[in-house]
Amino acid sequence: MEEEQQGGKANTQTCTILSLDHTNLCYRVCAICERTLPTATGNSNSNNAPSSFLCKFCNTNNTKRLFRILMSVATDTEVFTVICFDRVAKVLFGCSADEFFDFARFHPLSGVAVNEILEGEIFTMTLSKPLNSNAQNTRVASAVPLSSGFRPAIEVLREYYKSQYSS
Repeated sequence: MEEEQQGGKANTQTCTILSLDHTNLCYRVCAICERTLPTATGNSNSNNAPSSFLCKFCNTNNTKRLFRILMSVATDTEVFTVICFDRVAKVLFGCSADEFFDFARFHPLSGVAVNEILEGEIFTMTLSKPLNSNAQNTRVASAVPLSSGFRPAIEVLREYYKSQYSS
């Protein structure tokens, strides 16, 4: 894969998702300018945006979450780690990061379940070198499911929890 990305060009490969890091699926940004905000330290109540989430550029604490997901994927020749940001992750999850976070507050094992739901799914992924020279992982620029039966993770989770509570 490294050889195919020489010159900063993106390449398209068929990739199978092996696992994803469900411990840190999203990060906070300013809802106005989308600059990354520092993580809260100390006593942070996830329901309210603490003062530490104040955007220094917009002078507001109006925040939202965006997806940032580390995943292990496999091609026919190698296994490697990639990073999916918000636009591509919405294809996998079928919802915004805020919506998934709110769902997970009521269903705490949703992050683990997403790993199980997406494991083994096959996608055509466009992979590119990181935009930031300090970044370590290949970036997923696009992901198109190859299975006609693919359902975004949030749909599967809603169905599972709905049937679990109606039984």
